[in-house]
Amino acid sequence: MAESCEKPPSSEDAASVKRCLDKVNDLKLEGNDLFKASKWTEALVAYRTALSHLPPRKRPVNQPADEDPSSSDNAETPDEHNKTPESTQPEAPTEDEVEFSKARAVVNANIAACLIKLDDNKGVIDACTSALEDDPHYIKALQRRAAASEKVDSWSSLARAQDDYKLLLELFPANSPEKRETDEMVDKLKGLGNSLLGRFGLSTDNFKFEPNGQGGYSMNFVR
Repeated sequence: MAESCEKPPSSEDAASVKRCLDKVNDLKLEGNDLFKASKWTEALVAYRTALSHLPPRKRPVNQPADEDPSSSDNAETPDEHNKTPESTQPEAPTEDEVEFSKARAVVNANIAACLIKLDDNKGVIDACTSALEDDPHYIKALQRRAAASEKVDSWSSLARAQDDYKLLLELFPANSPEKRETDEMVDKLKGLGNSLLGRFGLSTDNFKFEPNGQGGYSMNFVR
C-alpha cells in the first residue's frame, strides 16, 4: 500500500512526491471508472480517498486555521502593537506545490460531480469552492458551483451563481456557444434575483459579492 501524503514531502524527496501523485492518480482513475458505471457513492469514496493522500492547501501567511480574515473581533494585543509588521507577500509555490494544487482541484471537482448525482447541492458548492481555492479559473468547478447555487434557491445563492457565470463569460472564447448560453443564464438569474428583492424595494444591483480570500464571498450592501 502506498504511503499517505498527509504532510507534503520535502522538495528534495522527489520519489516520495511521485509516489504520492501516482497513488492519487490511481484512485482518481478508479473513481472515474466507477462514475462511468453510475456507481456514484463508490466513486465518491475513491475520490475522497485520493484527496486524503494529498497535503492540505497552504493557508495565507498569518492566518490561523480557525480565523476568519474578515473578522473585526481579533483585537491587537499590547505585545503585537510594537512589533514591526511582517511582509504578507505570498511565497511563490514550489513545483511540487503546483502539482499538488492541480491534483486537489481536479479531485475536488470530481467529488462535486458525484455529489451532483446524489442531489447534495450544499456539498457540491463546498467541493467546488475547495477546487476553486486551488484553481480560481477552473471552468468545470465554476459551472458546477453556479448550477448548484441556483438549486439552493436563496437570493444570496442566486447572486453567487450570477457572479460565477459572469467570470465564466470572461473565460469563454468570444462567440462560443458556451459564452452565449452563460450570458443567457446571467440574465435569467438577475431577473429571478430582482423578482425576489423587488418585494423589499431592492435589486441585485444593491448587493456586491467579492471574493473573501477563502474561496467564498463577502457581501456588501450598495445604496
